[in-house]
Amino acid sequence: MSKTETLENNIDLEKEIDEIEKEAIEGKVDKNLEEEILTELEGQRNFKSGPLYWLIALIAFSWSIYQLYVSYFPVNSTIVRSIHLAFAIVLAFLIYPVAKKPKFLKNIQWWDWILAIVGGLGAAYIAIDYVGLSNRPGDYLFRDIAIGVVFMIILLEAGRRVIGIALSIVAIVFLLYDKFGQYLPELISHKGASIEKIMAQMYLTTEGIYGVPLGVSAGFVFLFVLFGALLERAGAGEYFIKLAYAMLGKYSGGPAKASVVASGLTGIISGSSTANVVTTGVFTIPLMKKAGFPAEKAAAVEVAASTNGQLMPPVMGAAAFIIAEFLGLAYTDVIIAAAIPAIVSYLGLLYIVHLESKKLGLKGEDPKNLPPKLKTFISGLHYLIPVIYLMYVLIVLRQSAQMAAFSAIWLLMVIMVIQYPFYALFIAKRKLIKEDFIQGFIDIFHGMVMGARNMVPIALATALAGIVVGSITLTGIGQVLLDVIDTLSNGNILIVLLLTAFISLILGMGLPTTANYIVVASLTAPVMLQLAQDNGFLIPAIAAHLFVFYFGILADDTPPVGIAAYAAAGIAKSDPIKTGLQGFAYDIRTAILPFMFFFNMEMLLISGVNEWDYNEFTFISDPFKIALIFVTAMLGMFSFSSATQGYFIKHTNIIQRLLFLAAVPLFMLPNLMVEYLKLPNEYVSYAIGFAIWALIYFWQKAQKN
Repeated sequence: MSKTETLENNIDLEKEIDEIEKEAIEGKVDKNLEEEILTELEGQRNFKSGPLYWLIALIAFSWSIYQLYVSYFPVNSTIVRSIHLAFAIVLAFLIYPVAKKPKFLKNIQWWDWILAIVGGLGAAYIAIDYVGLSNRPGDYLFRDIAIGVVFMIILLEAGRRVIGIALSIVAIVFLLYDKFGQYLPELISHKGASIEKIMAQMYLTTEGIYGVPLGVSAGFVFLFVLFGALLERAGAGEYFIKLAYAMLGKYSGGPAKASVVASGLTGIISGSSTANVVTTGVFTIPLMKKAGFPAEKAAAVEVAASTNGQLMPPVMGAAAFIIAEFLGLAYTDVIIAAAIPAIVSYLGLLYIVHLESKKLGLKGEDPKNLPPKLKTFISGLHYLIPVIYLMYVLIVLRQSAQMAAFSAIWLLMVIMVIQYPFYALFIAKRKLIKEDFIQGFIDIFHGMVMGARNMVPIALATALAGIVVGSITLTGIGQVLLDVIDTLSNGNILIVLLLTAFISLILGMGLPTTANYIVVASLTAPVMLQLAQDNGFLIPAIAAHLFVFYFGILADDTPPVGIAAYAAAGIAKSDPIKTGLQGFAYDIRTAILPFMFFFNMEMLLISGVNEWDYNEFTFISDPFKIALIFVTAMLGMFSFSSATQGYFIKHTNIIQRLLFLAAVPLFMLPNLMVEYLKLPNEYVSYAIGFAIWALIYFWQKAQKN
């Protein structure tokens, strides 16, 4: 890709974002859109030039250098977490304004400097006085507690600025519960904890703020987010969009199908719903509208596709790393287990787009207006090299996620440096100039700055979520919640799952996906597993954790908040609530998947679980069995999509829709069908499902003729 093309595309994106901001200021779109788009930009337009811009860029770049250093040269993990959070706190107060306004503050206020400096020192205090704190465990000084209290307040404010007030409120509620538990009703009461004990738990040990979630952020997530930012800066995001459009544009509803594929590919390197909408939506939504999709449906397709981007390994919105750490699993085990549900979910959305296109009578783009397939594919093959290498190191060589990402980043940097000279010599066929040699290094610098900026919300979210995890350990609320949910559900596992899904959706409206997963999984996953066992189901722990994760993702397009829906509605100039409702209607197919793999662990490619340890399981190794699971899961998803969309070859009647719904468990829950319908084996369940498809196919063919 030439530098001219890159600059032109960046200018187009800037114009689109300028228009969204202008409409937000003029009151033409919902106020929430204004806030979320500006937040998503993460201060990128805050400072155009001058010493302040370069100070922020230097701090962000230094953070990336630090994370690369500690990834290769071992450093005490507590010190790494402390410095990691210090960088995030400083950047939070230098980038984000006191309140989200239509225009970012042009200058940092004096109190922002104070909060940045004091907050950064407070976060780094654990590293600064690491030896002293290690020598006085449980016998902390007044200084330790005082610094902890001040830092806790600053952390809560940083979280409010960066990721909204909801997570800070959740953290405050748990802190108040820790302190005043003795005054609560007997069912949820405890003896209460002193300020000293709370600070010791939350700030001075690795049981709270500096616990597992922040450790994962510092150890694994940063490198993958940096990898994604560098790929985006190199031009991979634009390449994925062009490639998807070239391959699918000629088919019915081609631009919408290209949107799904592009968002899926972008999700591999992004892991953020709203970021996906902003980056791919500015290109795909106008194309969908031009092809004949109504504004709400065009935006909803992009929302559904971008939301599901967080399901796609290897990034998965950072949750995959935390799941692995919580359960003591290899990271590759998580992405293998998550693979089939993620792919099936995307295929289901492609199928829904196909059905919508048929219902609307849409045609594909004229192939003459599309980019040439082969040329487009070849033009960005070099972007696929580091992605393929990353997956090879993870899955085949089975190295740690940290080392895999580290080595893939360096490979990508080499590619970024040589791509401009290569383009000049072999594509443009001209002499090399100075800019050809330095542009790659400039891109690396800006990619590392953007990677660090993208990490600020994740680092703060994991730190605040650590307060919830620490409270659970401190007060024993987990056992209390088990008793409450057991009472509410009367021991019925299905009601437990529905309650968990509801809690995830509600909290997810205000919390980032990763924080939502940490909070809900910490509280409900053990309850789900215990009650499942009481009901006779032996469930792997990863199924419960992925269940929570899926519903946390769905909150991104759930009205009335639906962050991703607001962003897409702004681009499409559609109603945000209608867009959110339509997007959620498309994503109902994703909502059934957690219920399916919870009761049928083979969808996670798991063949057996250790009844004494839910974290120990074995994967299915038979290629035929894996292929059968994938195909039948896909048919089950297509059946559900046809039932909800009311279309197959033509519009379906009520009987045909009910038949499609009946086929879903036959394809996706054959183990339960064998048990409850007394079938001889799972193959009979599949055969009945195929028979239903054949019946509806010939029925509709006869009606059409």
